[in-house]
Formats: sequence, structure tokens, C-alpha cells
Amino acid sequence: WKHEINLSDLIAVRQRLNAVAGIDPHAVGGKYRIRSLYFDNRKDKALREKLEGLSCREKFRIRSYNGNISNIQLEKKMKRDGLGRKQKVRLTAEETQAVIDGDYGWMQESREPLVIELYSKMMSQGLRPKTIVEYIREPFIFRPGNVRVTLDYGLRTGILCTDFLNPDCVTVPAGKPVVIMEVKWDEFLPDIIRDAVQIPGRRTAAFSKYAACRIYG
Repeated sequence: WKHEINLSDLIAVRQRLNAVAGIDPHAVGGKYRIRSLYFDNRKDKALREKLEGLSCREKFRIRSYNGNISNIQLEKKMKRDGLGRKQKVRLTAEETQAVIDGDYGWMQESREPLVIELYSKMMSQGLRPKTIVEYIREPFIFRPGNVRVTLDYGLRTGILCTDFLNPDCVTVPAGKPVVIMEVKWDEFLPDIIRDAVQIPGRRTAAFSKYAACRIYG
């Protein structure tokens, strides 16, 4: 579930979640900065699939947390009939930079199926690094049901910059300030969390950070 909420909602939900859920142990001071590098092709396949609301779609991205280049993930997000799934594998900083620089030869020799799949689709579909998406996340976890609630804000875009590992890469705010609350779970959503995230007048809605940032390039 994704909800677009305001700052007052953020404060209220944060207080309720602090009372009933735990904070992700990887967070620093209750939050972390996420930077993602999304892939797309010249026909904007991933963007169009999202905007057109296709029930079956996928997108690839490279992601880091708090600028930590020792923990870089290649991720594939899939959506099928409203259900989401994600695959991921770790990349080294050298492998990541090679992709950014257009050096893809090493990928076909990889033992990681996800790297091989990305390489195949880069060759067949023309996928290439497209733009950087950056924001702050406050993550909460609740073990029963494997629930994860995230509060994301401060969305910024690299416009046409794909220099993912460069901490000085210029990013700019992506539109008006927005807060996105996302609720994820596996088998069930406990009532205590359902109650904690309830906000009168707010409904689930599709929101794509990648699409919001692509408006700028």
C-alpha cells in the first residue's frame, strides 16, 4: 500500500509507529538516505509501463544506503496483478562503476543470474542507466506478518546525471514536497499496524519516485 500524505500526517504516524513497532537496525538516527540509479531504454519502457498501469511490469535499479559503497545492491522490482516482488544481489563499487561507464563485458561472465538477466535485457531491450533518484527514508518493522512501514520524503533527482558513486553529483528537488508512506507485509497485516497507519481521508494510490523524477529529464 502506498499513501501520499502531508507533514502533519508524517508526524502523527511516526509517533504511533514509535509506540508499537521497531526501527530498522540499519537506520542511523531513525533514518537513512537512499540513492538509486534506474535503468530504462530509449522508448522509456519502464516509465511507460508504470504510467500506463500495466498489471505485469518490471524495472531494474542499483541502490545504496547512506553513501556506503560497500553495500550496493542491484535490484529487480516486479509487479503482477497488484502483488510486488523483489530480487536483489550485491555489486562491488568497481562493478557498479563499470556499468555507469558503459563497460558491460564483465556481466556476461557473472555467476549471478540477476546480473546475467540485466545484461541480456541491456543487449536485447537497450536498457541503460537513466537517472538518479534520492530521498530520505524512516523505516519501521513489525515482526508478526513481516511488516515494514516506510516514510519517504525529500525526493531529489539527478536530472540527467548517472554518476551514481559520485557524492558530489548535483541533485535537485523533484517537484513539490511530498511524503510517501508505504506499508508492506507478507501473509497478513496485524490490526495494531493497520490502526497505526490509518489517516482519515487518505487512500492508497500509485506513486512512482522514478516517474516523478523523470519529469525533469
